[in-house]
Amino acid sequence: MRKHLLVLMSMLSLSTIVYAQQYGSFKDARDGRVYKTVKIGSQVWMAENLNVAKFRNGDPIPEVKTDEEWEKAGQNKKPAWCYYDNDPTNGVKYGKLYNWYAVNDPRGLAPVGYHIPSDAEWTVLTDYLGGAGNAGAKMKSKNDWYQDGNGTNSSGFNGLPGEYRYSGGAFGGVGRGGFWWSSSVGKANYARDRVLDYGGGGVGRGYGSKGRGLSVRCLRD
Repeated sequence: MRKHLLVLMSMLSLSTIVYAQQYGSFKDARDGRVYKTVKIGSQVWMAENLNVAKFRNGDPIPEVKTDEEWEKAGQNKKPAWCYYDNDPTNGVKYGKLYNWYAVNDPRGLAPVGYHIPSDAEWTVLTDYLGGAGNAGAKMKSKNDWYQDGNGTNSSGFNGLPGEYRYSGGAFGGVGRGGFWWSSSVGKANYARDRVLDYGGGGVGRGYGSKGRGLSVRCLRD
């Protein structure tokens, strides 16, 4: 009995070490905003969504509100951002939504010392957390998800259901999912993304139209 108890305690200890939340922070020189970070395996991720309105060189990223202007920005392959439902109070919790043309702009969307993760780098994260089929529950926040579809956030990623904006300008249903860009092109007019959903514990890997507005997480160089 004692031997079995010691084995169990050892397994629990290893589990704690694997997913220990090692937090840090950094300041984005563009606007002075301080972001929380978390070390997950060999990677250091932002533990909240990007919320900046300037590129690295200081050029403003256009805020686009109307459906027509949002659709036009995508059609013309121009960078754009918005708040979910065009409500600035949503930015406090969810950050900004960016189209892929902002993500891929050569002026640089990520803070200095960080970059937009590639599809392969996202896979490194989900593999470390037990594979795409299991990682979602460990990445989702402990609250705010529709129908109690909350996660454990044992990874510290704290993925929130900030949803997305369609290429045509309409918004998805906040609380039901979280969508994040990768820097990797999937096929014509589409780029790879990652998705957390209220209805499951996995992480989706799909193609997002480059005109959509998704959240952004950055990875330390």
